[in-house]
Amino acid sequence: MGTVTALYRYPVKSMLGESVIAVSVTEGGLAGDRVYAVLDETGAVGSAKHPRKWGELLRCRSRLDDSGMLRVVLPDGTALSVQDPDLDVELSKLLGRQVFVSATAPEHTRLERAVPEYEGGVPEAARESAAVDVTGERITTGSVAPGTFFDFGQVHLVTTSALARMRTVYPAGDFDARRFRPNLVVETGGGPGFPEDAWLGSRLRVGEALFRVVVPTPRCVVPTLGHDELPPDPGIMRAVARDHRIPVFDLGRLSCVGVYLEVLESGTVRMGDSISLQEAS
Repeated sequence: MGTVTALYRYPVKSMLGESVIAVSVTEGGLAGDRVYAVLDETGAVGSAKHPRKWGELLRCRSRLDDSGMLRVVLPDGTALSVQDPDLDVELSKLLGRQVFVSATAPEHTRLERAVPEYEGGVPEAARESAAVDVTGERITTGSVAPGTFFDFGQVHLVTTSALARMRTVYPAGDFDARRFRPNLVVETGGGPGFPEDAWLGSRLRVGEALFRVVVPTPRCVVPTLGHDELPPDPGIMRAVARDHRIPVFDLGRLSCVGVYLEVLESGTVRMGDSISLQEAS
């Protein structure tokens, strides 16, 4: 029913990540994915979902070298390891306030999200309770998944059918999968858009690993931002909001691309691996 056409991991939350050809998957997700985050002294977790405050992180690239050491490439091309004290110094300069890279999620974290103008960007209850912060942005505040730097799901999957569908809705938009920061991009052929909607609750075998498809992925402002050579495009999420607002838990109809997966069985996933669907048990 499909094959893995791309694999990505993002060693530092909200930085550009790296493409891999094979990766170990454990109950915690892809090895090396979101194992670090940039924090500030207030306990806020660096997330480009609040672009006025943290958007500069998307101009940095994070990668793990052959020894597993984190290295960050700054916008000027300087590469620093996580053990280099200059990394925190340079990131603080970039963001205009004191920040530091951490591999440990604090017990009490704060994750801030800008409230987009398009419908379905946040639950309506959250929109109504949003507040303007010091940047002048209306934001909602939540937390990361306990003990991790994930917003919610351990693994994020996007299908080529969904991206192809969105290109027909908004032909001027560049629906490069990287805008949506997936872990797995799955080639699903020429079928109708959003086949993953029908997978919810089912088990998905991908290579050696087994997943459960948990929930559609609500999209924030991040796909509209510039990613590496991909320019900003506010029309991306407006198009999704017009075409694909679907129920998410009890939060109402939200603008979604992709699905979150829960890991049921560990194993290695490789480029070119086939995927197969098992009915929910």
